[in-house]
Amino acid sequence: MWARYDGDVVRQELAVLAEHGCTLTRSFCYWPDFMPAPETLDEEVMERFVDFLDLHQQAGMWTVPTFIVGHMSGENWDPAWRDGRDLYRDVWLVAQQAWYVAAVAGRVAEHPAIAGWLLSNEMPIYGRGGDEPSVTAWARLLVQALRSVGARQPVSTGDGAWGVEMTGNDNGFSLRRLAGAVDFVGPHVYIASDDPVRQMLAAAFACELAAVAGKPVVLEEFGLSSDMASGEQAAHYYRQVLHSSLLAGARGWMAWNNCDYDALASQDPYRHHPFEMHFGITDHAGRPKPQALEVARFSKLVQHLTRSGFQRPDGDVAIVVPEHLERSEASWSRYSRSDIPPHLFQAYIAAREADLPVSLTWERDFRPPAGEGLGVQMPEPDGPRLYLLPCAKMTTTGGAQTLLARARAGATVYASYFTGSGQEQIGPWMPWMEQIFGVTHKLRYGMADMVDQDRVELVFVSALGDIPAGTRLEFPVAGEGYARSYLPVEPASAEVLAVDGSGRPALLRNADGAGWMVLCTYPLEHFASARPGANPEPTWRLYSALAAEAGVDRRLRADSPLVSVGRLGTKAGDGYLAINLSPVRVESALSTSEGRALLALPGYDADDGGARLTEVDKLSLGPYEVALVYLEA
Repeated sequence: MWARYDGDVVRQELAVLAEHGCTLTRSFCYWPDFMPAPETLDEEVMERFVDFLDLHQQAGMWTVPTFIVGHMSGENWDPAWRDGRDLYRDVWLVAQQAWYVAAVAGRVAEHPAIAGWLLSNEMPIYGRGGDEPSVTAWARLLVQALRSVGARQPVSTGDGAWGVEMTGNDNGFSLRRLAGAVDFVGPHVYIASDDPVRQMLAAAFACELAAVAGKPVVLEEFGLSSDMASGEQAAHYYRQVLHSSLLAGARGWMAWNNCDYDALASQDPYRHHPFEMHFGITDHAGRPKPQALEVARFSKLVQHLTRSGFQRPDGDVAIVVPEHLERSEASWSRYSRSDIPPHLFQAYIAAREADLPVSLTWERDFRPPAGEGLGVQMPEPDGPRLYLLPCAKMTTTGGAQTLLARARAGATVYASYFTGSGQEQIGPWMPWMEQIFGVTHKLRYGMADMVDQDRVELVFVSALGDIPAGTRLEFPVAGEGYARSYLPVEPASAEVLAVDGSGRPALLRNADGAGWMVLCTYPLEHFASARPGANPEPTWRLYSALAAEAGVDRRLRADSPLVSVGRLGTKAGDGYLAINLSPVRVESALSTSEGRALLALPGYDADDGGARLTEVDKLSLGPYEVALVYLEA
């Protein structure tokens, strides 16, 4: 682009983007062009960059320049003078990067079209994995260089948020460690899945995980190639990602990318990655693709919410992220950390299917309760009403104490058993399991109690929330090896809520203080996460019942797990998004805990205002469709 810059083309492209609701672009300062030699900027390229910024201002748009590029569309692009030096640890090369950041920003930091800055594009691919101290120091030095020339706009790393807190893979880019240097975090989400619901909610879950940094979350990259999805399916994907990530806390969206590149078919990387030509929301002639229409529609909703004082409501249900996910000690990383993300994700899916106001809480952030051992105290209720620990093989002593204290203060804590998928130290690592859950386990050291059926049945012998006694829930069994095992127990102080098909205790609860500790003896979330096309599956009913028992505030619910309802907290009143998670039309009854009338705008278009708001008690949503629902004041 910079070597054969055409301002008229840029002007035309920006006009189409602005017409379809885009207020922002992300721009790439291709490193070999901008810095052809050490401590040297290409003046002609810089003039073109300034013109590029001026065109944004004329179009009423902003841009987020990205410095170290680096990597793009399946290929790495070195400046000729790098000579294989390490991008994080070589002092001279880090100094050159800092010089480059300061030199570019020093020219344009005051330009009104600059909305923010990104240090890199997917640096873990370009620079490969680094160690956390070196990567953190690299980021801090580049941010300091940026600030030294008066650049005051928000900054982030552009790494894709692919580090240990998101994946369990320690590539050096820790969201916690980098939080002190950056102003927002930006997940890049491209996922392939064997389950349609997982596919549609993956970006939302990534945004939930990224919030660990305590910074605003921008969905910095998402999208698809038209070579890999029809126009109709591309529109469905954009619609689902945009709306579900809004409910998950995202506060900005950058779709990859602006246009198709058919004219560059003979140029790398498009020559060898031809599908990369067709990620645009417009085609090669600038015509809007179905994705662009979804962006335009969503943009109107965002503008409406901004005017209404939108804030994400606090979640009354928390999925607990084990400390072990974000610790890279070798003593457990080989066989334990990779189990955790899919189980957390499956729990998140079930919670969204049950319309629970869910968020993530991190074990490392727990406030230590008073007292020692099991004599802990937390006299005042603190935090959510319901805590979910899916496949809780590993919990620290402090985490167990905190959760017990929350139960004593009135919360409900649920954990499902998981022996682990590896071969070392199989079985639970949870302390005080018998005392906390009121059971006597019958485990044999080094031996897994394997599930030898193709499905597990939970038969409720007592009512639980909105599940009456006598209900039978079936869970198909999946997974490999030791992961397909259960926990043999006998109740001590615990009450048996459900038994399995052989009459063994399968779900038990133990009263402690004002609340409950609930144990499931089967890894239900693992079974679902390991199975293609699993969702929806009955775990959502269990979570719904636990929420009802715990007194979780669900003001609006849909009776179908295929319709996920999430609250949009605004000063103007109670608004909700209802999202059909399925590829077929779904009719779902709606119910509200407050008995207020429901007003719906199915297939909403913000241009309609309130013209099509009608009183409803059910919704009929087309494939992957979204509706706005309001509780009448």
